[in-house]
Amino acid sequence: MPKQNLKKTAVVVHDLVMTALAIWLVFVVRFEGGQLDEHLRYLPRFLPFFVAYAGLVYWFFSLYRSKWRFASLPDLSNIVKAVSILTVSLLVIDYVLVAPNFYGNFYFGKITIALYWLVQTSLLGGPRLAYRYLKYARSRSNAGREGTLPTLILGRGVEVEMVIRAIETGTMKRLRPSGILSPRPDDLGQSIRGVPVLGLLSDIEAIASDATERGEAFRRIVATPSALLPEAQPEKWLARTRKLALPISRIETLGEGARDTEVAPLEIEDLLVRSTVAIDRERLGAFLEGKRVIVTGGGGSIGSEICLRCAAFGAAELLIVESSEPALFQITEQLAVQAPDTAVSGVLADVRDRDRIMPLFVAFQPDIVVHAAALKHVPYLEADWSEGIKTNIFGSVNVTDAAVAAGAKIFVMISTDKAIEPVSMLGATKRFAEMYAQSRDAEFVAAASDMRLVAVRFGNVLGSVGSVVPKFKAQIARGGPVTVTSPDMIRYFMTIREACDLVLTAASHATVDGQHAERAAVYVLKMGQPMRIMDLAERMIRLAGFEPGEDIEIIVSGVRPGERLNEILFARDEPMAETGLDGVMAAKPIFAGRARLQGWLSRLDAAVKADDRAAANAVLDEAIPDFSQREAQQPDAPEPLSSLQAAASRP
Repeated sequence: MPKQNLKKTAVVVHDLVMTALAIWLVFVVRFEGGQLDEHLRYLPRFLPFFVAYAGLVYWFFSLYRSKWRFASLPDLSNIVKAVSILTVSLLVIDYVLVAPNFYGNFYFGKITIALYWLVQTSLLGGPRLAYRYLKYARSRSNAGREGTLPTLILGRGVEVEMVIRAIETGTMKRLRPSGILSPRPDDLGQSIRGVPVLGLLSDIEAIASDATERGEAFRRIVATPSALLPEAQPEKWLARTRKLALPISRIETLGEGARDTEVAPLEIEDLLVRSTVAIDRERLGAFLEGKRVIVTGGGGSIGSEICLRCAAFGAAELLIVESSEPALFQITEQLAVQAPDTAVSGVLADVRDRDRIMPLFVAFQPDIVVHAAALKHVPYLEADWSEGIKTNIFGSVNVTDAAVAAGAKIFVMISTDKAIEPVSMLGATKRFAEMYAQSRDAEFVAAASDMRLVAVRFGNVLGSVGSVVPKFKAQIARGGPVTVTSPDMIRYFMTIREACDLVLTAASHATVDGQHAERAAVYVLKMGQPMRIMDLAERMIRLAGFEPGEDIEIIVSGVRPGERLNEILFARDEPMAETGLDGVMAAKPIFAGRARLQGWLSRLDAAVKADDRAAANAVLDEAIPDFSQREAQQPDAPEPLSSLQAAASRP
């Protein structure tokens, strides 16, 4: 018998034995002499049926699902409910059935039944709490052994308790909670699971120094999410930790409980965005569990995270299509460690190669296709325009057609907010690819088919390859200067995980239980308030422990071709659609017929082969009228400014 089943069987046997023991004990305590003998004589006739009935009640209240090691108030609440049901059942039996019909008198009596409630609750709950305490004491003993690191935990009470519980249960190893710093003055003077709150976040340098003088120096700092929120002023307490030279970790929780808690090194980008959207994990689990998924561009920043999220939410099989051998190797190796339950395979293939992509998809027979392969850097695509057309347009056409041919239920194309009223080759090629997917989707909707083809747009992703944050980090590490294209440049930002979870959430909306949701073809992720890039640069410099304009200079380099100052979420003529999903907006489709799109594709193919940019632009102008207005929408590139001049020019 598997170990898990053996443990569950032991719990069941324990509870049933405790039920029989509770009845026997209350008789022994309540009666004596001849009365006791008389009650015990009838007990074998009644007890087996009551124990079996009790087992069903315990199963109904999930007493066998929770582990004793993590026994908590909800578990005790279930015990009280179950015992209360049994107590009421005894009252009914005693007063309705036994007394008037069989025994001629009350077999139990009110006092005995009340005593039973107390004894049964104690016999079921007591061993669970005792077991948890033994595990707790053992873990505290292990945590105190040599080799563990005295740890200072930062954050609010609820989150700190979760971290301490994770340390006690062994989820977070080699850490010993030695003190707590809170952002709330109300927590001062208190303790959480025996660990004292030593002060506020702003006191971190003084408290760490005092611990060192006492010979009890902290060796690690762990910050919970509440310590990284803007109201906790993380840049201030971080600046005070520079002299301490202590490693700082952040809490990264994949699940809801202490058993799923993970730590990761604290990065600057963890402090740059607003609180992330709460993800409906049950919805994503229902959408992805047991599915066969293909991800193109699966080795890239977005594609690799989508692969990890698909595996985390229970995808059965995952095929990663990638043109970069090192990127493909890295993500497949990572998945082999993190997702052992998902069958992962990777193939080297370029989405431009239609003859390679089509049979690959048909052989795999995916349920879901996520198309993340793309060229995305604006300056490169402005210079090498034909490469953008080959990958972003013709590559997307190939993947779209392959998904249709393979019988996928949902096709999701990763797009960009730059596709809205585009002023760059990146935006125009992505918008054209959206239109092609929408034309194919319209065919399936007209035929009442279950397949859906949608696009998901989002803006800048913190930490992705080529994003501004890694660039600024590298410039700060070199001592500056930090280059900003314009003091008025504004962008939206998201974390990689949030973006990928919302992409999958949007995909789950496209079809609900096989029925089409409200007709939406383009989903846009809510990215909070936009951030001025100059403010971003200044904050990153301060988070690194420097002062902008004094320690590290900021230089305004000028707007690059294809860039605009402000990003927008929806085009003026895109009709909105309601999703009912937190963090996701949607628009109804605007596209040309497929026959017209095929004509434009033929002309684009000829323009690329002839290396005729003017001809390609003419096609894109005709297909995307907003693109023809790009010259008027782009700002004039300013003369380069220093950080002091740039600051003076800001409103």
